[in-house]
Amino acid sequence: MSKTSGHALWYPLSKTLAEDAAWKFAKEKSIDLVTINPAMVIGPLLQPTLNTSAAAVLSLIKGAQTYPNVTFGWVNVKDVANAHIQAFEVPSANGRYCLVERVSHYSEIVNIIRELYPAFQLPEKCADDKPHVPTYQVLKEKVKNLGIEFIPVEVSLKETIESLKEKGFVDF
Repeated sequence: MSKTSGHALWYPLSKTLAEDAAWKFAKEKSIDLVTINPAMVIGPLLQPTLNTSAAAVLSLIKGAQTYPNVTFGWVNVKDVANAHIQAFEVPSANGRYCLVERVSHYSEIVNIIRELYPAFQLPEKCADDKPHVPTYQVLKEKVKNLGIEFIPVEVSLKETIESLKEKGFVDF
């Protein structure tokens, strides 16, 4: 099993095992299954509590000294909601849909936030001196067949930060 910072990646493992079980069950029962697999979901918060993805952005804008040497896929919550609707309504929808507008290293996320909010005190350096974890591509063609046009990560980050302000998690 893969490890990050000494902690086993139990959450991604549980998601993978649950999806595997769902596919097995669907095959046994002849159920037409479609799965939506979003990356880090950002954008406006509906709930009054902080979720993991918004907390990652909040930590950057609330004085973190460094940013993690991590690369994630990022997607807007509105695209995730739309994909769920389309997966149900589009007759040709089938299989897995990986929802990723862009894969970015945290350094790129910090730079985007810096351009959006120049007054913010953002981390200047990575948490370690190792080479940056590389980015990768996620194919978008299948998702586009559902009619999804991804909201750019720049817009998603702005929506996240404005929502964090609106919900009282940050003041600027």
